Amino acid sequence: MKTDNAFLHFLNLTAHFENEPIHQIDLQAKKILETIAWRHQSGQALTVTQAMRMDHIASAATIHRKLDYLRQMGLVQNIYQGKNRRTKFMAPTKLSARYFEKINKVMRKALHSIA
Repeated sequence: MKTDNAFLHFLNLTAHFENEPIHQIDLQAKKILETIAWRHQSGQALTVTQAMRMDHIASAATIHRKLDYLRQMGLVQNIYQGKNRRTKFMAPTKLSARYFEKINKVMRKALHSIA
C-alpha cells in the first residue's frame, strides 16, 4: 500500500540507519544533540551552562550525563569562541554532521516520493 504521508515514509526510510552509532543513543540524548546542532548551525552555539537549563528535555544532572555520553560517542565537542577560554560552547562533530546530512537526504527523498 502506497502512503501519501511523507513523515511515515521518512520513518520507514530512516529504519535503515539502525546500525549507525547514533541510533544507540536514547531520545533525550538525541534531542540534546539536535538542539546543539540546530543552535550551532544558526550561529547561536549553545554553551554548556545553557544546555544544563534545558529542563524541558531532562534534569540538569541527566543533561550533564547525556552531554558526557555524546562526547564519548564522538557526536559533540566543546569549542571556544574568540579569546574567551572560560566559556565552553557545544558543537556537532563531523560524525554527527554526516548523520544529519543522511537524514536530510532521506527527508528530501520522502518528500519527493509523494509530490
